[in-house]
Amino acid sequence: MAVAVRIEDLVKHFDDVKAIDHITLTIEPGEIFFLLGPSGCGKTTLLRAVAGFHQPDSGRIFIGDREVTNLPPYKRDTGMVFQSYALWPHMTVAENVAFGLDVRHRPKSEIERRVAAALEAVHMADRAKYKPNQLSGGQQQRVALARALVIEPQCILLDEPLSNLDAKLRIEMRSEIRRICKGAGLTAIYVTHDQKEALSIADRLAVLRGGHVEQVGTPIDVYRHPVNEFVAGFIGEANFIKGRVTEASPRTISVETAAGLFEASAANAARQLSKGEETTLCIRPEGISLLPSTPQSSSLSTQSNVFDCRVLRSSYQGEVAHHSIEMPVRDGEPVRLAAIELAPAAAGPIEGAARIHIPPEQVVAL
Repeated sequence: MAVAVRIEDLVKHFDDVKAIDHITLTIEPGEIFFLLGPSGCGKTTLLRAVAGFHQPDSGRIFIGDREVTNLPPYKRDTGMVFQSYALWPHMTVAENVAFGLDVRHRPKSEIERRVAAALEAVHMADRAKYKPNQLSGGQQQRVALARALVIEPQCILLDEPLSNLDAKLRIEMRSEIRRICKGAGLTAIYVTHDQKEALSIADRLAVLRGGHVEQVGTPIDVYRHPVNEFVAGFIGEANFIKGRVTEASPRTISVETAAGLFEASAANAARQLSKGEETTLCIRPEGISLLPSTPQSSSLSTQSNVFDCRVLRSSYQGEVAHHSIEMPVRDGEPVRLAAIELAPAAAGPIEGAARIHIPPEQVVAL
């Protein structure tokens, strides 16, 4: 049965470096929860503290209703999937998967049954007698998953399990990992620095920086409603424009910037803003609609967030086109924006004078 994992006010130092700085999190039963952030943010240290490989300086860890803070790893009822797979090269696939049951002295008949079920779950039943060096990277990763699953842990911990795979295989394994974890009804904690990986697999995620949790939420919440520039810039691509609030109502926020007046949806704001307050606008590239600078587009001038601009470069890439846009300003350097056009109609570059439309719901006031 899936269990919750609670991390309460956890702190961990390595000499003068505070790797985990008073982190509190709750992972719900059956949830696939991601720890996401740049190198050195504390995500792997936190995962290893839950696994029992790092002893925290203070704070508590619960798996289910049981406190495990001071228990050794083998008494925590967790399964670990390592970045390097960590398979025994002299053992067959079946022997690797059975290892955790062997050291627990389970009966032979039970081991055979559970190994067969674990290999079937990861679609590796036909490779039971192979050695690891006879397998592809993706197949080795499936074996590592089966080895963690076979002990029937209360929680599975995954430390950047796809980082050694090529791009195409990583995409394939994303859906497989989610299928396997959900099929087994496991609570999973997954560490990665890959934003696409987190967005495509996670039920919820925590973005970490410098040992702190910056934001926790569903992938959609964190992507669409980032709380600050760090989260917005780390989760996907974002354009930032600084400005000052000129009007604030329950529905919209007006922000004066060097490039003009922007309207933002108040529902998307990271916090309640007041008139006169400085803010930074976050605009995702796909939220910018590029329009030809033609008389037909003049009807849009009555809408909010329609601006004259110049397209500096345009790159057609099949399903998308990437545009580099320059917005003129009254004083100083022009504002540069990146725009992504989905399913572009034109196969050639669109460069020169143009107009853009940015719906208020695509503008987040940070």
